[in-house]
Amino acid sequence: MAEQTPQFGAEDVELIDHSSVYKGFFEVRSLTLKHRLYEGGWSQAIKRELFVRHDAVGVLLYDPALDAVALVEQFRVGAYGHQGSGPKSASPWLLELVAGLIDKDESPELVAQREAEEEAGALISDMLPIYQYFSSPGGSCEFFHLYCGRSDLSAVGGIHGLADEAEDIRVQVIPVAQAWQKLQRGDINNAHSIIALQWLMMNKTQVQEQWR
Repeated sequence: MAEQTPQFGAEDVELIDHSSVYKGFFEVRSLTLKHRLYEGGWSQAIKRELFVRHDAVGVLLYDPALDAVALVEQFRVGAYGHQGSGPKSASPWLLELVAGLIDKDESPELVAQREAEEEAGALISDMLPIYQYFSSPGGSCEFFHLYCGRSDLSAVGGIHGLADEAEDIRVQVIPVAQAWQKLQRGDINNAHSIIALQWLMMNKTQVQEQWR
């Protein structure tokens, strides 16, 4: 079966109206638009709310000598009050990658380096790109840059974060096998961390050979 490329592009969308309906820590915009249809013609006018976020960066800190990763635990308002099933959905303190927003004129790699120091007290000596993707394109414009970063984790740990950003971050250095068990049990339940750990499990032999 022949591979199919997307049939439409940005030129197949007509933006009728847009406005900012809320702007605080983040912004929400209201858009009215229409787009071409697969069977021909145009859709009716559609109104959507868009959660506006800067592009973001996440980095899985990996120490090939220890065969361990560093993950950060912190409060996440999006998980607060979530009415999911089972005990794993109860806590709004999530175990995650080091991550941050690109809100300045910086490359994703520089953001990864900065966030590793701020959130984990860790230095990255080398980086491998994992994926680039939209986090939740049904309602947000956030575009995510995901990396694996080589780091000496032998002295990494403790509490970190910027006080002026109300960050209270606990760093955990976890053997890869144990991190994988946590993922399988549902202890790690956020998409960026799941994607990064799955990638590492698929590519760990090649990563260790490259970073030997």
